[in-house]
Amino acid sequence: MNKYLVEFVGTFFLVATIGNVVMTPNDAGALAPLAIGAVLMAMVFAGGHVSGAHYNPAVTVAVYLRGKCGAGDVPGYLVAQCAGAAAAAFTVLFLKGNPAAGPMQLDLSRALVAEFLYTFALCSVVLNVATCRGTSGNSFYGLAIGFMVLAGAYSVGAVSGGAFNPAVAIGATLMGLFSAANIWVYLVANFAAAAAAAAFFRVVDPDRDPS
Repeated sequence: MNKYLVEFVGTFFLVATIGNVVMTPNDAGALAPLAIGAVLMAMVFAGGHVSGAHYNPAVTVAVYLRGKCGAGDVPGYLVAQCAGAAAAAFTVLFLKGNPAAGPMQLDLSRALVAEFLYTFALCSVVLNVATCRGTSGNSFYGLAIGFMVLAGAYSVGAVSGGAFNPAVAIGATLMGLFSAANIWVYLVANFAAAAAAAAFFRVVDPDRDPS
């Protein structure tokens, strides 16, 4: 139960930070990705020893396919992450005074590619810094994961919104930042990228760990 609670709390603060720094009033403008990357880094360091600090259904799927998350844990992780995202969305709307946010207009093909590429990169980083024997016990895993999201947000945030995370997409949709009609873009691209990252890891993993 502790690991599910950590996943809820970590995802809550990730999505709450995203909403608070992106939505008006008092948004952070061009500095928003810095806050998002920083809170993810902090929450990964805080919860990594308890749950693995996924805070992202795509990461959970990638870690499961890599063989480092039990099948019995996957539903609990996904529920905790999505519940944390939803709770964060409603909290942000309360704190911001229920602003009327216009959903981002997407070029669907470009958004699909952007979300796939950077979710693949994020999941690959997680697998290599947090599940690999060659980097076991390192002290930089949270920094690597947070900076990957920071880089992705600056790189393609204007193209897709820079979710790289189905729970973030759910939270952003509830806040009115994404259109509900476009939620499939994030689900398809993020989960496909998770599967691709797990497959890629198994090919390049220098440890050739079969587990």
